[in-house]
Amino acid sequence: MNIFKRIFRIGQAEIHAVVDKMEDPIKMTEQGIREMRDDLDQAMEAYAKVKALAIRTHNSANAKRKAAEEYENKAILLLQKIQKSEIEVQLAERLAKEALLLKKQYLEEATELDKQAEIHDESANEVHKNIEILKYNINKWENELTTIRARVRVASATKVVNKQLAKMDSNSTISMLERMKEKVEEDEALAKAYGDMAHAQNDINDQIDQALGKHNADDELQELKKKLGFND
Repeated sequence: MNIFKRIFRIGQAEIHAVVDKMEDPIKMTEQGIREMRDDLDQAMEAYAKVKALAIRTHNSANAKRKAAEEYENKAILLLQKIQKSEIEVQLAERLAKEALLLKKQYLEEATELDKQAEIHDESANEVHKNIEILKYNINKWENELTTIRARVRVASATKVVNKQLAKMDSNSTISMLERMKEKVEEDEALAKAYGDMAHAQNDINDQIDQALGKHNADDELQELKKKLGFND
């Protein structure tokens, strides 16, 4: 059967090179399993025919044995008629011999049919074993294909994510973020420096005013309280 030749080929080391060259290994595998199922259907049909042939051959052999038994019974009846003087001895013996010859012929035919039936049984058993092996392998490969499909989906999703990460790195996105971070830190430091400079400038102005004897608001408040007669 072609399917068993294909199974043998699948087991060869060259299958790896074949898979690598396939444009879509999953679709090719699915097609292969469909072909195996077609072969399984053909094998089932062949098994049914061989099994039916074996059954018919067994039935024919049994029928031959039954006919042989009937002819033996007829020979006995003819001899019994001789004992009862119901038939001429010469005629009865001649017919009894013919009956026994037919008995022998049917038994020989039954024996030959038994041999043929045994061959058919062996063929049917062999086909049945191969069918069971094929069923097991198809089921196994279908389960493996289901697992492979899931792994392909996961691998594809992982590849997309990793590709995006690779693009981020290749486009210097991370480096750009680092530069932006440095720029913000520089701006923050510069703002703080300007604030410190402004505060220092104010301190200098206060020192200059104090050196020039300028009064601040507290001095003016004290003078106003004196005018109004507030006691210290």
